[in-house]
Amino acid sequence: MPRPITATLHLGAFENNLQVVRRCAPSAKVWSVVKANAYGHGIKHVWRSMAQTDGFALLDLAEAIMLRESGWQGPILLLEGFFKAQDLALLDRYRLTTSVHSDWQLAAIAEAKLSAPLDVYLKVNSGMNRLGFAPERLHAVWLKAQQISNIASLTLMSHFATADGPQGVEAQMATIKTAAAGITAPRCLANSAATLWHPETHCSWVRPGIVLYGASPSGQSQDIADSGLQPTMTLSSEIIGVQTLKQNDQVGYGWRYRAEGAQRIGVVACGYADGYPRHAQTGTPVWVDGVLTRTLGTVSMDMLAVDLTPCPHADIGAEVELWGRRLPVDDVAAAAGTLGYELLTALAARVPIVTEA
Repeated sequence: MPRPITATLHLGAFENNLQVVRRCAPSAKVWSVVKANAYGHGIKHVWRSMAQTDGFALLDLAEAIMLRESGWQGPILLLEGFFKAQDLALLDRYRLTTSVHSDWQLAAIAEAKLSAPLDVYLKVNSGMNRLGFAPERLHAVWLKAQQISNIASLTLMSHFATADGPQGVEAQMATIKTAAAGITAPRCLANSAATLWHPETHCSWVRPGIVLYGASPSGQSQDIADSGLQPTMTLSSEIIGVQTLKQNDQVGYGWRYRAEGAQRIGVVACGYADGYPRHAQTGTPVWVDGVLTRTLGTVSMDMLAVDLTPCPHADIGAEVELWGRRLPVDDVAAAAGTLGYELLTALAARVPIVTEA
């Protein structure tokens, strides 16, 4: 028998979550973000469940080609654009939309030999200070781009740094408004948080990511509790061993947990080589045999320990949910000092994936 850890993908949840996005932004088209191999879920497993989207957005050219060759005929947006001028031959062949954030990219498009012009998303740096043209340069860059015959259409694009927090989007929206004054063109601004909570950002297109996978942009599960979003992945395993501790017995590497009295613990077939966070401390929530309990001690490469005190009948073979439908990935991530984004995208290749409707 194989090791009992499994990642189950709930395909119906993708359809549901896309509909939640459409209800939030009814006047906008949707780029469904499937970067990082669909946030760890596997593009090949899930894209058909989001096929009612208007387009898919990602980073990796190989993933874009795989999506196209798998049968998707609609728009595909490269969020970081192309990385070398020679990549334009593939963008042309597979008819990919590209973001442009640097002068060299515009020059490369102008000089390329293409079968037909490409759609371009021109990125303005509105305060995130990662990629994008400086706001004061936007008009000049826009005019230059309009003169390039290899560009079919232009859309203005930016990205919010604080849409998921109390600072909101007001400052960056003001920057965009000033920078783009007089420019009449479609706009694509809203990430997941802006799609949920800032309708003034919706414009022509929204590009949700983490919400399509049923997790919270803020990292707090309560922030989406009433949204109708559903988790798309359940990571589950089983107890493969049980130990009975005496008072002062210690557990795991570094002996970071000490029993305060007699205690049963379970050993679960899941560790950091599966994508579970090694830095998760004692007390990280875990669901065992239908009961919410906690992890104990240091997470090992292949195993972790759980407290069986709340579930005294649990034994070898008992079901364990690491995150999923009963335990939000955001709650596990918060206890481990990280975000659901990281846990989902860190799922290891060795974890078997199964799908269900």
